[in-house]
Amino acid sequence: MKKTIIMTFVIGMIAMTSAFAQNKMDRFQVQVDGLGCPFCAFGLEKKFKELKGIKDVKIDIETGNFTFAYPSDKALSMQTVLSQVEKAGYTPMTAKITRADGKVEENKENVVSGVAGELSKKSVMVAGNCGMCEARIVKAASSVNGVSEAAWNKDTKMLSVSFDAKTTNLLEIEKAVSTSGHDTKNTKANAATYKDLPGCCKYERLQ
Repeated sequence: MKKTIIMTFVIGMIAMTSAFAQNKMDRFQVQVDGLGCPFCAFGLEKKFKELKGIKDVKIDIETGNFTFAYPSDKALSMQTVLSQVEKAGYTPMTAKITRADGKVEENKENVVSGVAGELSKKSVMVAGNCGMCEARIVKAASSVNGVSEAAWNKDTKMLSVSFDAKTTNLLEIEKAVSTSGHDTKNTKANAATYKDLPGCCKYERLQ
C-alpha cells in the first residue's frame, strides 16, 4: 500500500514538474523589414504558426515589430527565428530573445565593434518616416567598415555616426544608406529601391 502511495506521489510530482516546464515561455521580439500591409503581416504570422506552440503573436505594421512567445523547453534558437522570417519573404533587422530564466540574447549581426583608430563623429540628414526606416538606415550605416556607432532620429531626420576616419568617411556612409532606399543630404536613393519600400516608409524625397 505504501509503495502504491509513493509511486502515485512520484508520478504526480513528475506530471506537475512537466506541466510547469511547459508553462514557461521564452519571449521573442524581431524587427522585420518589408511589412507594408495587413496581408504581409498575415503571411508572416502564417509562416510562424508552423512552429507548434507559438502564442501571443503581435505584429505592428507601422514599426515592423513582431513579438511572440514560445515554450522554453523547446529552446527555439535565434537562427531558426531569423530563418523563418526570411522563409516568409521578409528581412529580419534586429532580434531579441528573453528566455524564461531571464537570460537575454540579441542578434549582433549588424553591430560593429572593436574599431581601431581615431573616431570621428558626424551628423547628416537622412529622409525617412518610421521605426522601420530607422532600423533600415542604422543597419545600412553600420554595415560600412569602420563605423562603430549609428543612430537616426525620425523626428529630426538626422543620422549620427561615429567612425574611424582612416577607414571611411561620411560620404561613403551616405552612399551605403542611399543604397538601402533612403535619400541623404548628398546622395539619392535609386528610384526602383525607393519604390520597393513599404508604404509607411514612402517619405517625401529630398531635392
